[in-house]
Amino acid sequence: MDIILKKDVENLGLEFDTVNVKPGYARNFLIPQGYAVLATPKNRANLAATLEARKEEEAKLVADAQAKVEQLKKTPLTIAAKVGTGDKLFGSINNANLSEELAKAGVEIDRKYIKIPGNNIKRTGKFTALVRLHRDVEYNYEFDVVSDAPVEAAPAPKAETKPAATEEANAEEA
Repeated sequence: MDIILKKDVENLGLEFDTVNVKPGYARNFLIPQGYAVLATPKNRANLAATLEARKEEEAKLVADAQAKVEQLKKTPLTIAAKVGTGDKLFGSINNANLSEELAKAGVEIDRKYIKIPGNNIKRTGKFTALVRLHRDVEYNYEFDVVSDAPVEAAPAPKAETKPAATEEANAEEA
């Protein structure tokens, strides 16, 4: 079912996007909450007229988004996280964590504009997140997740060994 978004919806799209969703999601949540309207021919025509009227504002928004992308290109990011055995993280890194780290680096981007494939990261390494600041401006931002300090693994419990004398006694009984 095609709908036109009236507001930004996280993990779905931005205002004025036309997206295809399952009918139940549209009828039971998006439309009653005021997040969307059906994409009828009349509503599509209204959307085109609205976008035409907002052309100047849209041009300014696109320019602002392009400026943010340029900032992102100049901002390499390495996220330090607690790591256990191997390269597994304790917990995970998600779009909110990435947004916080970017803010610390001087680039303010709301978490709803960041999409990490798989929604979270559970290992160290090099990753890419899609940053969608406007319907016409997207950027694949690359960043690293590294260990802050390796955590010592707990010593493995020693396997219990039977004394040789007990094994010999058991052999004699059989």
